[in-house]
Amino acid sequence: MGVVKQKVAILGAGSWATALAVLLAGKGTPVEIWSRRADLAARINAEGQNSRYLPGVPIPPNVRVTTDLSGAVKNSRAVIFCVPSHAFREVLRASLPHLPARALLINAAKGIEEDSLLTLSRVFAAEAGEEQTCRYVVLSGPSHAEEVGRGIPTAVVVAGRDMAAAEAAQDLFMTGNFRVYTNPDVTGVELGGALKNIIALGTGIADGLGFGDNTKAALMTRGLAEITRLGLAMGANPLTFAGLAGVGDLIVTCTSMHSRNRRAGIEIGRGKSLSEAVASVQMVVEGVRTTRAAYRLAIRYRVEMPITEQMYRVLFEKVSPREAVVNLMSRGRRREMEEVALAAALWREKTWK
Repeated sequence: MGVVKQKVAILGAGSWATALAVLLAGKGTPVEIWSRRADLAARINAEGQNSRYLPGVPIPPNVRVTTDLSGAVKNSRAVIFCVPSHAFREVLRASLPHLPARALLINAAKGIEEDSLLTLSRVFAAEAGEEQTCRYVVLSGPSHAEEVGRGIPTAVVVAGRDMAAAEAAQDLFMTGNFRVYTNPDVTGVELGGALKNIIALGTGIADGLGFGDNTKAALMTRGLAEITRLGLAMGANPLTFAGLAGVGDLIVTCTSMHSRNRRAGIEIGRGKSLSEAVASVQMVVEGVRTTRAAYRLAIRYRVEMPITEQMYRVLFEKVSPREAVVNLMSRGRRREMEEVALAAALWREKTWK
């Protein structure tokens, strides 16, 4: 008789939650998905797939969907938060009294809390206590749910302040088609996963305007530069942004039609309003809230983020996409490599003190 594996709870029932449930169930792990919506839970259990958020991907029988939050997390060896970033604090707060004392806690959301401007790891510390961060891990990287759910080879990164927790998450997720790396830079991994959505909105707008690959490459490259600048100001390792949570996630989000942010951007570039563009995607577009948060963070840390600034003006100040492009292209002269060298030098000085 084989050893019965302890279950894993996934909080949230969207596309990414479903893909991770399918991944873990494929390893023989019992999974309980918590859904806020009773109709969605009943439909998934009855149909054996999440036809609303991840159609066409069969859900194995060792996955059960429930609306009972306390029951879902009870006796779980790991609890994965897969809710939108703006709902993270609320769901975390509701689940805290029921979390097993030794459960691994994994956050798979990508965003910044808009009101507080906190990364989600800082939200976790504020709610759960600093002493609990030793079991908190962030999952990020280039990983569309539509591909992970179908077993398409994917590489991601898990970041934790405690390497034992990060390695436990690595072991939990690793399969022949899902390769997991570890990184101790929680702040960098979180910021890379959140801020790339702003640039994806921008590249989508460029596509909607009819621009080409040159424009997209410029936005992605210079977008990575401003992500790195803010990350450095907030204590991240600049090398993190050269990895899966940085340039890797940026590439996939800016170039794929699986990307909600890129699709919303395309519709804005074609002339739709923000509300119309978001409605057309029919799922949460994290980059909208993240743009507002990053714009304020740039002001707070006195970091130059021209793409983020122009995205903010397009989304919330009714600047036309074409005017935003003119604003970006007519900026004063800059030296590319000196900026990169300065960032690296500042990091070395900070870490060698």
